[in-house]
Amino acid sequence: MTNPTSTNAGETAGGQQFLTFLLGKEVFAMDIRTVREIIQYGPLTSVPLMPDFVRGVINLRGAVVPVIDLHARFGRPVAEIGKKTCIVIFDAVREGERTELGLLVDAVSEVVDIPSGQIEPPPSFGTAVRRDFIQGMGKLGERFVIILAPDKAFDVDDMARLCEATQESAAA
Repeated sequence: MTNPTSTNAGETAGGQQFLTFLLGKEVFAMDIRTVREIIQYGPLTSVPLMPDFVRGVINLRGAVVPVIDLHARFGRPVAEIGKKTCIVIFDAVREGERTELGLLVDAVSEVVDIPSGQIEPPPSFGTAVRRDFIQGMGKLGERFVIILAPDKAFDVDDMARLCEATQESAAA
């Protein structure tokens, strides 16, 4: 998808591009600039003593990439694997260094342009996701998409603390 008014990859004049995906019936989005690739769901290697939201790891061209189950990360039951289930590989930052994470999603939809003026702040109540995980609510016609804040929703340090707590409770 090209745009003649594009200023940076993932930015258009007055807006940004977002990858939209489904979790159940809800539509979520994330900045396309953080997305590296989308891969078909395949076998995962489980890692003992991890919280439910860490489904396992995959071998991506020789690199170990943890796969986060977004359903479980958002406090829901773990995702059921379906025909359209895929893994979105994106860049996260931990201690100033880039690291790759995989996000298990029910289905990827499309890349959309959302003008800056069409992005509202997160609602103060009524969402199925923690408010600090939401960057904003993007208006697409008559519907909204939940734009995730990856630095909060997928904070590697925060998830590492949750993993350590899980391991400590299992050892007790």
